[in-house]
Amino acid sequence: MKNLKMKLARMELELSQTELAKRVGVTRQTIGMIEAGDYNPTLKLCVAICRELDKTLDDLFWEEEFK
Repeated sequence: MKNLKMKLARMELELSQTELAKRVGVTRQTIGMIEAGDYNPTLKLCVAICRELDKTLDDLFWEEEFK
């Protein structure tokens, strides 16, 4: 499932995938794959992303239940 919440939070701060990647210590491709839903990040990486984007784990990574 695509992570549009993370992409939106990144764009609100006017950060590129490359800049966010540098800040959290991964490649731009990793950020792109997370946003595309093609990569399941570690908890450590999720926390680092949340810190950089000033969001909580729930804000960015909690999936709403499907009805």
